[in-house]
Amino acid sequence: MNKNVIIAFLLLSLCCLTACNTGRSGGASPLTPEQERLSHINLIDSVTLPSLLHLDSIEGSDKLESISAEAWMLVDDNTGFVISQKYANEPAFMASLTKMMTCLLALENGNLSDTVKITEDVFIARDSRVRLGDGYVMSHLIDEMMLVSDNDAAYALAKQIGGDTLTFCEMMNEKAAYLGMTNTHFANPNGMPNFENYSSASDLIRLSRYCMRDSSFAQIVGSKEKDIRLTDGRHMPCRNTNVLLTTYEGCIGIKTGFTRQAGNCLASAATREGVTLYLVLLNSRSMSSRFTESAILLDYGFNVMKAYHNN
Repeated sequence: MNKNVIIAFLLLSLCCLTACNTGRSGGASPLTPEQERLSHINLIDSVTLPSLLHLDSIEGSDKLESISAEAWMLVDDNTGFVISQKYANEPAFMASLTKMMTCLLALENGNLSDTVKITEDVFIARDSRVRLGDGYVMSHLIDEMMLVSDNDAAYALAKQIGGDTLTFCEMMNEKAAYLGMTNTHFANPNGMPNFENYSSASDLIRLSRYCMRDSSFAQIVGSKEKDIRLTDGRHMPCRNTNVLLTTYEGCIGIKTGFTRQAGNCLASAATREGVTLYLVLLNSRSMSSRFTESAILLDYGFNVMKAYHNN
């Protein structure tokens, strides 16, 4: 099947969709922005690229065999083409990639100017920089949670928005179902070890693509560093744990994760010459390998899409 046939097929499918949306008056019913957002994350195509290209011959394909990660999915955002995947639909622990959902719900449901206190019931003092009694404007606490992956910040946000952690987790699972994340279950807001907190690379790709269409979310995860101000006037400098933002050309996010249970994880996105790729990598061997392996996959992905456009 050549490229022109594929394009013709896609155009025909679009025409059929338009026809289905035509009302009694004969005019097309336009999709709402939210419908377009959902439609886009549903755009996943694992068939087209292998039918057009010899993927094993693309520069960088030989490096994929050295990747230690247990699972991954790499997708071109514009077309939905699945460029590379390994056990992408298998449930796996996701560590702090969980916080992408926490951030999304905070942005959607919270009053970003509210003051959030770090109280005893959300202070577990593990891998956290917030301290008991600290106060933050909610928007600043979201920044702090995402940049340095603060676990207690996630609990504080969950309590602020849901009233308690259990209710917030129900919100997380309702949103996951809404997004079609069929291999996902949330049991806490931060990704700390829990056998009931899991997802898959393919589900986390859906979440990543949905989240990044929120401009506030994209701005947060694309920030290399921020100076977080507490309500008492103190300042907390925060540097993003995602080193790809400084080491990989075109990187625009998204989130690191690590627990002994989940291994080293990374959700990333990068844009070059009008092509945007999304990648979720789970259970890589080490903290550094999650970055080097993601760079290998992203480089390969850009080479594949260049070959596709030149085909």
